[in-house]
Amino acid sequence: MKTLKLNHTFLTKSLFVMLMTISAVFSTVSAQEPVKLGFIPLTDCSPIVMAKELGLFKKYGVEVIVTKESSWANVRDKILTGELDGAHCLYSMPFSVYTGVGGKAGSEMKIAMMLNNNGQAITLSNDFCGKVGFKDMAKAGPVVASKLKAEKEVTFAMTFPGGTHDLWLRNWLALANINQKTSKIITIPPPQMVANMKVGNMDGFCVGEPWGGVAAMQKIGFTQIATQDIWKDHPEKALVVNKDFSAKRKADLVKVMKAIMEACIWLDVPANRKKTADIIGKAPYVNANNDVIEDRLNGEYNLGCNLGKKIYKGDQMAFHKGGAVNFPRKSHAIWAMAQFVRFGYLKEAPDYKAIADKLILTDLYKQVAASMKIKVPADDMKPFSLTMDKTVFDPANPAAYLKVVKK
Repeated sequence: MKTLKLNHTFLTKSLFVMLMTISAVFSTVSAQEPVKLGFIPLTDCSPIVMAKELGLFKKYGVEVIVTKESSWANVRDKILTGELDGAHCLYSMPFSVYTGVGGKAGSEMKIAMMLNNNGQAITLSNDFCGKVGFKDMAKAGPVVASKLKAEKEVTFAMTFPGGTHDLWLRNWLALANINQKTSKIITIPPPQMVANMKVGNMDGFCVGEPWGGVAAMQKIGFTQIATQDIWKDHPEKALVVNKDFSAKRKADLVKVMKAIMEACIWLDVPANRKKTADIIGKAPYVNANNDVIEDRLNGEYNLGCNLGKKIYKGDQMAFHKGGAVNFPRKSHAIWAMAQFVRFGYLKEAPDYKAIADKLILTDLYKQVAASMKIKVPADDMKPFSLTMDKTVFDPANPAAYLKVVKK
């Protein structure tokens, strides 16, 4: 009996050690759980894709799974549920969702850093070819209006309510004196824009590259204006993350941000843009013509419709510019929310500053920038105006701007 008791004690201790070992293994696996980042097939997904392809996530000690998503609404839902830890995202989307324009009001998505400036475009169908040219704002309104009178309704497409493409489109319509109340504006995912224009589902669209370039290459439409002509160096995409991920896995988020920041620095080297186009043009990523991607990355726009070529130097798509691109500005968040009021998405002004403070991870960004010796711009919350619309926007007083701006 004594022997049996000793064996029982030995077995009990062995089982305890084994269970503790298994627990430790699972704990280690859990701690090393991969970070899941999504992207939409657009040229400006490059910071996330190239951070993966260049081995930068691995360099900073974090495993990242990168997945192609079908639409911005899909990205929104997956970030909110935690199916994605973060994603390449329209910078204005978290504010659209939080205010109830593009999602359930009060839902929090956090902006960790910006990914790029510039590089979107408004494309018109070939029905307008020869009637309105590149940047011809004075003629655009009357020409579109005449088509509106003939057909009773002109249809434009953007990619998400309150998203950047929606805001650039509505600003262009206002600048061209086109009545938005008599124009139909629909939502189409970016990769489906060209196919929808091809079958006549819209008269124009606003989306990120390369789809404006692809429409011109396929002679389906032409680039009426690039968004950097509307607002030079405008904010565009951001790294947007799940609220719990940003709080509970902050160390991993910092590693992700460092890897993406290094990718942004690499992307701004002109000699690296051909390699970028060759990689992101592949089917797992953007799945589009490499030459079109490369040309527009380099600021060489074949406009279509016999309009020739427009060259951008210094205001083509940018990813870093010494840190000027990557800093998420609260003033830009407030500007976006002011547009929601301007264009009738919101009946009343939201608490602009409080929402910007809640959704932008400013302190975390500054921590990452300091660790990488990247300068943080000192221009946040200062008044500014767009390139084409000279109305001064003071982020401390959006109401004054809304009293004078065109709707």
